[in-house]
Amino acid sequence: MPLLKRDLTMEQQLARAPLDLPFLTLVVLLTTIGVIAVFSASYATAVHENHAATYYFIRQAIFAVGGVAAMYVISRVNYQQLRWMSVFVLGAALILLVLVLIPGFHTVRNDGVRRWIRGIGPIPAFQPSEVAKLGVILYFAARMSKRETEKKRSFDTKTLQGRLLRFADNIGLLELLPYGVILGIIMILMKQEPHMSGMILILAGAAAILFAGGVSWGWIISGGVVVIGAIILMISGSGYQSGRIAIWRDPWSDPGDKGFQIIQSLYAVGSGGLFGVGFGKSRQAQLFLPEAENDFIFSVWCEEMGLVGAVIVLLLFVMLILRGYWIALHARDKFGALLVVGIITLMAVQVFLNISVVTNFLPTTGISLPFFSYGGTALMIQLAEMGIVLGVSRQVAPPKQG
Repeated sequence: MPLLKRDLTMEQQLARAPLDLPFLTLVVLLTTIGVIAVFSASYATAVHENHAATYYFIRQAIFAVGGVAAMYVISRVNYQQLRWMSVFVLGAALILLVLVLIPGFHTVRNDGVRRWIRGIGPIPAFQPSEVAKLGVILYFAARMSKRETEKKRSFDTKTLQGRLLRFADNIGLLELLPYGVILGIIMILMKQEPHMSGMILILAGAAAILFAGGVSWGWIISGGVVVIGAIILMISGSGYQSGRIAIWRDPWSDPGDKGFQIIQSLYAVGSGGLFGVGFGKSRQAQLFLPEAENDFIFSVWCEEMGLVGAVIVLLLFVMLILRGYWIALHARDKFGALLVVGIITLMAVQVFLNISVVTNFLPTTGISLPFFSYGGTALMIQLAEMGIVLGVSRQVAPPKQG
């Protein structure tokens, strides 16, 4: 009984410990700016669809408020509980990735792409890849954090099989095998959607955790080479992806159809000038730029707020990312550090890819901008992830004395 009482007291102390205020401030600031940006980028679309001008704005604001509340609640939970939960989150993600391929469960958008589970009642449509990102991060962090405490394997070196297994264990291959199997299954499922950008994000988060967990550079580089080769093969064998590459190289080769979106995006970014045309005055958001409130919301922001406004948002993201890595460096244990590294790397890569796409630095990948792009489920999952980071920040290691 005294032990149980002591455990409960520790949980209460952790819940009351101060969270990282700079990180929290940056998250709330970016979320607030993002919701405001959704209003400006979406009101023309809402009116065109016979909704109220504030239709998308109100829905996004509701999810933002709910997400911030969930972030705070999650930040008060001892993140050690996520160790056992990681298996169930990853399992749920795999089930959802299978369901999205079954007719009746998915919605088909954009030339037959199947990335969304159909919404039911008040539950909106969502992408299983969002759950898969979190599942991979939780499971990989939980497993890698026990790396030093696992019992060393023993093999019968008198047999050829035993000697081969020992060699594979010595070079780290056996350790990486479970991670490779999980990623392989997820990649195969996501290839059927297809969802190239989601695959890249999951691989980036996984690679960050494996590297931070102590896996050698050699395996990281070798895995990167294999992944890049596989992506090239998938692109060359897919008319859907190879067509995007062709349009990326020359959007004006098909300005009225496949190149239309990126051309309008470039017009929006270029016409913003230094200070922009003013909030709510975007011309491209008036039904010229497809997905203005979603994947290409940063283009509208650049048009309305100009270079100065774009740089401010980018600086906020940079500060958030750097502060996140600071929390990881000061985490009390390896599990907390790996959790934060995976979540922050995932967000950093997603921001980079979205900005690169809307400026045509990279081919169109259908990837959203965190905290900005319209999508309630994605926003709530992103804020939940920030709650995990804040939960880790409550237990940062105390500074060394002397």
